[in-house]
Amino acid sequence: MRRLLPVIVPALVVGTVSALVLLGVSRLAEELQAVLWGTLPDALSIGRYSTFWMIAVLTTSGLVVGLLIRAVPGHAGPDPATTGLVDPPLAPGVVPGLLLVTVLTLAGGISLGPENPITAANVALAYWLGRRFAPGTPAALWVPLAAAGTIGALFGTPVAAALILSETLASRGQPGALWDRLFGPLAAGTAGALTTTLLAHPSFDLPLPAYTHPHWSDLLPSAVIAVAGALLGLMAVYAFPYVHRAFRALKRPVLALTLAGLLLGLLGALGGPLTLFRGLDEVKELAADPSGWSAGQFAVMAVVKTAALLIAATCGFRGGRIFPAVFAGVALGLCAHALVPSVPTVLAVTCAVLGMLLAVTRQAWLSLFTAAVLVGDAAVLPILCIASLPAWLLVTGRPQMQLHEDGTPLK
Repeated sequence: MRRLLPVIVPALVVGTVSALVLLGVSRLAEELQAVLWGTLPDALSIGRYSTFWMIAVLTTSGLVVGLLIRAVPGHAGPDPATTGLVDPPLAPGVVPGLLLVTVLTLAGGISLGPENPITAANVALAYWLGRRFAPGTPAALWVPLAAAGTIGALFGTPVAAALILSETLASRGQPGALWDRLFGPLAAGTAGALTTTLLAHPSFDLPLPAYTHPHWSDLLPSAVIAVAGALLGLMAVYAFPYVHRAFRALKRPVLALTLAGLLLGLLGALGGPLTLFRGLDEVKELAADPSGWSAGQFAVMAVVKTAALLIAATCGFRGGRIFPAVFAGVALGLCAHALVPSVPTVLAVTCAVLGMLLAVTRQAWLSLFTAAVLVGDAAVLPILCIASLPAWLLVTGRPQMQLHEDGTPLK
């Protein structure tokens, strides 16, 4: 107990500050997004989401982000294709440039979420400030606290942080009881989640019909849809090193990002405006009217979003992959429901998201948690757990959506 009690105050402070950084970046991105996609096209009498405007904004976003990455100290961090959700601390001088690039990426409609760069920034700040003002504390304390605070703030619950870090700690084989090692991160995650909840009131629940209770007839379609989601995600995973190599072959990051912005604009024109941005707000619009699109349209959106995620994650844009993968999974699930209406909408959506996230993140707890929290219904958990088994057998041992420095994929 004497070893754990001193961790509480630093954990609460780090968790709260991590949430404030996330909220600040998100608010700035929202304000800039309103200008780029509302005020400016209205002033120019151009359709907000016309083909021309989508291509123009995304291409320009790529150019500006490329110029900033070339100019800011530390080039806004390492190649994002080689980084994960929780990595060693960056130098503090890299953080301002990384946050600026993240704001522009989120506002410009790029298909990436805020989780990776915000976690990296919070880890860097917590590590630097912690070592500066509390030099007697273990250096290893600050990374999990900042990561948990950010993840808790992102999902609005400390459970997500505990699940993700439990997998990370288990994979590293660190000694000691698991809950002792999770004590500080759980406090930080709680502080981050409460701060976000009190200030921003986030909600992940999708407006889908309730799922009453499991049926034997739900087992097979759920497993098939989860496997389909995993296959869609694996297509992006296997293409990841090749697309990354193609962008690196240009040898000019500004050119690579500008070209990627153009490609993302063309994909946006093909898939529609809902396939832009990180996907969290857009996925709620999809789920609000499952009959508003055909199975073919849902399929196009799922494929376009996956392709947009692949391009954005390999060309150098700073951002995370969880929320765009969720959008692709939801679109795929709604496509499955449109093709086979007898499959409950909730099951089709959650199982597709589960399979997609298993392939893209290779985090089983995160995938299960995210799929379940989208509907806020515990009745889907037994089916999700069963559906995860064939999907996990498909993805385990496969390459990951992350590269070594030499461009080869992690396994």
